Amino acid sequence: MVPTEPMDVADLTLDELRLALAPGLADAAVFDGWSDAALDMAADQLGADRDVARLAFKDDGAMGMIAAWIETIDRMMTLDLPPEKLATMKIRERIRVLVQYRLDAIAGREEALRRAMAIMAMPQNAATSLKLGWNSADVMWRLAGDTATDYNHYTKRAILASIYAATLAVFSTDESEGKAETRAFLERRIDGVMTFEKVKAKWLNPERERFNVSRFLGRLRYPSR
Repeated sequence: MVPTEPMDVADLTLDELRLALAPGLADAAVFDGWSDAALDMAADQLGADRDVARLAFKDDGAMGMIAAWIETIDRMMTLDLPPEKLATMKIRERIRVLVQYRLDAIAGREEALRRAMAIMAMPQNAATSLKLGWNSADVMWRLAGDTATDYNHYTKRAILASIYAATLAVFSTDESEGKAETRAFLERRIDGVMTFEKVKAKWLNPERERFNVSRFLGRLRYPSR
């Protein structure tokens, strides 16, 4: 759950508390990294007991804090950009809007993002990082209206996850006005994916024209003028 109204922190389950703490954790991670110090600051800001807050992350530490941050963004995006809100857009624009929403959600927290990416790049965190990226890509494609259940389901998510990860890397160090470099980078990557999808559809379309012996012989006999 992503809190949207006043709540009694003491009544939250540990899973709910993780998500409630996540925004404050991201703010504190700008200065203290994804650490117990950041967690204490987030707990104080939320009005939660520090010991209970630490209990909520005792099994997965920094990666758990980062995962909670990512999940809150996934959930906020789902609330703010439901499929019906995107339905009138072309698929390319839907994807751009969804990725841009996520970038806007973390704007101002670039240092927290850089620290998170460094932790996620550690070998022991590779599997979890891939899962988090896949889940976010899946949420975006579902909001974009994708209903594929064949291999396209997997290729679309793998490609979008890689695009998003690359865009985050650019975003984290982009000092251009209005993040212009990031926006341009994202546009180029989406253009590449749309081109790839068109080519793939052409070659995999079962209705595409196939070689027909009878037609070929007919053309030899009655050549077009």
